[in-house]
Amino acid sequence: MAFFSFLNNTFLKMTWLNELVGKLVSDVFNISLESQLGASLQFFIYDVIKIFILLSVLIFTVSYIQSYFPPERTRKILGRYKGFTANLLGALLGTVTPFCSCSSIPLFIGFTSAGLPIGVTFSFLISSPLVDLASVILLASIFNWRIALAYVVVGVFLAVISGTIISKLKMEDQVASFIYKNSGMPELELEELTFRDRIETSIAGVKEIVQKVWLYVLIGVGIGALIHNVIPESFITAVLGVDKWYSVPLATLVGVPMYADIFGTLPIAEALVSKGVGIGTALSFMMAVTALSLPSIVMLKKVVKNKLLAVFIGLVVTGIIIIGLLFNQFAFYLI
Repeated sequence: MAFFSFLNNTFLKMTWLNELVGKLVSDVFNISLESQLGASLQFFIYDVIKIFILLSVLIFTVSYIQSYFPPERTRKILGRYKGFTANLLGALLGTVTPFCSCSSIPLFIGFTSAGLPIGVTFSFLISSPLVDLASVILLASIFNWRIALAYVVVGVFLAVISGTIISKLKMEDQVASFIYKNSGMPELELEELTFRDRIETSIAGVKEIVQKVWLYVLIGVGIGALIHNVIPESFITAVLGVDKWYSVPLATLVGVPMYADIFGTLPIAEALVSKGVGIGTALSFMMAVTALSLPSIVMLKKVVKNKLLAVFIGLVVTGIIIIGLLFNQFAFYLI
């Protein structure tokens, strides 16, 4: 157990990096770590460096794994199964795709046009931005493994249940007709990649993701540093404290219109929890931002009709609120 804690603190939490940054701020910048400026600088520099190190390593690993599952192969795998099993596989395959909600929609369109049931594609669409492997490792680095693994379970569960309900409602007629026009296209032969190809693809994946999320990471860490060291704890707990029954629904509804990657919202969740906000409230905000961002809803509106869009949003919002309330209720067992 002690050895596991050592590995966790060294490679995930990077406590050595936090100490190094503290020395940089105090000794080189000559700013006291006890001051708001010094504490904020330490939080900002440490979190930015840690997130980008972990992000690069994890996206490289995930992209390498993903190179074995191009969309056509994924479609073939999912096409072998039906019902709950297909929805579960769709959600699990979503966890190895490091995409934000907007990036997942083209794959959603491709899977639907290829003939996969819309319930399965919605399971994929929900889990892909919500429960990718990189975000799980980052959650463990910020909080702990119990919270990270619980987050995976409830995220996959939300994706599977939502997809299953959409399947049962028989809403295929709610998908734009042009999506089905390409369903009769011949299958393309899969090209086998060499080891070098996979490495180059993984490096390109790192560059692509970092280019997409770097600004959101900086903004998210900046907001986190502000919450962590400037905004009074009494103010935050008065609005979003664990004792406030409305904290989870409010955090969810506030998060929906925003657009950010999960890597940018994690530092905000970390800062909120450190100020006395319930873990469920912080995670609800994070999940709403990543799974139901306004740009992704606008994009989805182009390919599905209002009824299906409303069902999708309603299921995900309801699920996020329930998950947040459960996390707050059982936080004692996770922290």
